Amino acid sequence: MDLGENERIDDLELNNLKIIQNKKWFCFGIDSVLLSGFAKDIRKGSNILDLGAGNGILELLFSVKIPGSKITGIEVQENVYNLAKRNIELNNLENRIKIENINIKDFICETKFDAVVTNPPYKESGTGLKNTLDTKIIARHEVLATLEDFMKIASINLKDKCSMYMVNRAERIADIIELARKYKLEPKEVQFVHSKVKEPPVLVLVKATKNANRFLKIREPLYIYNEDGSYTDEVLKIYGKL
Repeated sequence: MDLGENERIDDLELNNLKIIQNKKWFCFGIDSVLLSGFAKDIRKGSNILDLGAGNGILELLFSVKIPGSKITGIEVQENVYNLAKRNIELNNLENRIKIENINIKDFICETKFDAVVTNPPYKESGTGLKNTLDTKIIARHEVLATLEDFMKIASINLKDKCSMYMVNRAERIADIIELARKYKLEPKEVQFVHSKVKEPPVLVLVKATKNANRFLKIREPLYIYNEDGSYTDEVLKIYGKL
């Protein structure tokens, strides 16, 4: 496949999957990988919705981690949408993955989904926002859709008693729980992610189930790095390297 300016192909080291990334845009990070590990209880053959698909990284990961699944990704930015489509074609996954180029706020599907996954923009609109709304800014800030929009659309498109899985900044946990309950998504599991032991959490992983009873499980903290800077065994397992 031909590459454009500033593009490269990275090996995901998972079932021979590869991904095209643009160095000047928002490349995927460990947060998407951790989310794919956190949501491992999604059943085989599930119909999965990804709100904010980016370059298609979650689609590629779930195509392996959830056998037989069908994934629909929603991406508002046309240039990023086109890149995601190319990544699906690169890995010959057109029969399992579909990408749509619309704002998540406008996506309502008659056929409800078995699971929703999302790695939404972390920063509220106006927080460190630059004047130029380039690809990175849109990926990081709630300028085209807010956290509330993601919760609302997740709930609308989920089957009853099915779950949404989200990764976000740890400091957004109060907003996440408040908005989840507003849209009848009951938080069921929370896991805080720390760079290292004794450091404060940087990320939070949340599972919320539509119209479920109240009972919240706090998972053991997840630490990304050992003191020497190497990945912990927990993270290596998620990457499939242990």
